[in-house]
Amino acid sequence: MKTYNYSELSSTDIQKLVQRNVDPANEIRTIVEDVITNVQQHGDSALFDYALKFDKVELNKLYLEKAELEEIAKAISADQKAALETAYSNIYKFHQTQLKTEDKVETMPGVTCWRELRPIEKVGLYIPGGSAVLPSTFLMLGIPARIAGCHEIVVCSPPQKNGKVNAFIAYVALMLGIDKIYLVGGSQAVAAMAYGTASIPKVDKIFGPGNQFVTKAKTIIQSTTTTAIDMPAGPSEVLVIADETAVPAYIAADLLAQAEHGIDSQAVLVCTSAYIAQKAIAEVEKQLPVLPRAEIAKLAIDNSYVVITNSLSEAMTFSNKYAPEHLILATGSWEQITGSIINAGSVFLGNLTPESAGDYASGTNHTLPTSSYARAYSGVSVDSFVKKITFQHITREGINNIGHTVEVLAELEGLHAHRNAVSVRLSN
Repeated sequence: MKTYNYSELSSTDIQKLVQRNVDPANEIRTIVEDVITNVQQHGDSALFDYALKFDKVELNKLYLEKAELEEIAKAISADQKAALETAYSNIYKFHQTQLKTEDKVETMPGVTCWRELRPIEKVGLYIPGGSAVLPSTFLMLGIPARIAGCHEIVVCSPPQKNGKVNAFIAYVALMLGIDKIYLVGGSQAVAAMAYGTASIPKVDKIFGPGNQFVTKAKTIIQSTTTTAIDMPAGPSEVLVIADETAVPAYIAADLLAQAEHGIDSQAVLVCTSAYIAQKAIAEVEKQLPVLPRAEIAKLAIDNSYVVITNSLSEAMTFSNKYAPEHLILATGSWEQITGSIINAGSVFLGNLTPESAGDYASGTNHTLPTSSYARAYSGVSVDSFVKKITFQHITREGINNIGHTVEVLAELEGLHAHRNAVSVRLSN
């Protein structure tokens, strides 16, 4: 991992460091646009072709139904079921608190305003299944969708080599009461859910992380169709802020946990102690070779770096510019700096709080904004699956109180029909 001294970096240097997952020549966009057009024009036929091309499997149908999912799920051990059920319980508990009824507000006598929640009717969940199968993502998306009360949940996940899905994905589907999984991955899955095909229903909003192709597809779909997306959630990333109280072995483990996601993942260490940073790098080199996904992790680590700062305050300044998906505060002084966090998807506090806990089972959602989108986006929550509709009711007293104000404002904007809609009520 290359090491930089923060005090020696120019603003241009910092901008280059925090930039990631760019597509300067539009190579990814060109490929994805072709996929989207093909799916839009040829539907299921294109999806069968892409399954053969990208997933190396010849499918005779694009979905698995409940009976098939039940059979696949039988392969799970009791211990694995218990772990998934504990994760389900914790994630449900955390997200259930987000479903709240808001108070009605009387803005002036006789004028009452409020908001009510309505679920998004049809949502599409994309569950990655490339280099790693992620049942945890299925939980993170399916649970808030169920809590919100979405009427139809469409699930797409790439097929395994046997033309099925992983047993854990099947078991989570049964836990969530989802009876069908569509065997489609990549940008073609996003296109299928956005436009609909003979097999796959069109949805109102698409959720789920993915590689740069999936992320690009989501951003294109959002700008060219009536289908919304949760956020541009691309290749995963972590930034660890550490000081002399950090444990190098823990830091290395956290960096590698992120790096094993994929070769385009990034793990950044921002440290106030050059000594701790050196020890952490040595631990990375020690822990890396024994990982089953060592080759993938190594390529991601090669794409990562260390920044040495003079203080935790300086470290936080860099972190806010980076706007990480995951932010770990590996310091005993974390309470002193949490108030300075401006941009981050999810934060992990102290030396005993690994990002892995949030990835799987603590309760918070792991579908988070990447590539600096934490500057403007929040992670997935129940709010992501609902619409908030405003209501208002005006009584005779209310129209008398607010009427003149509306008349004046409509008049100054030159919208006389707006004024008249109030005036006719005041005159009767």
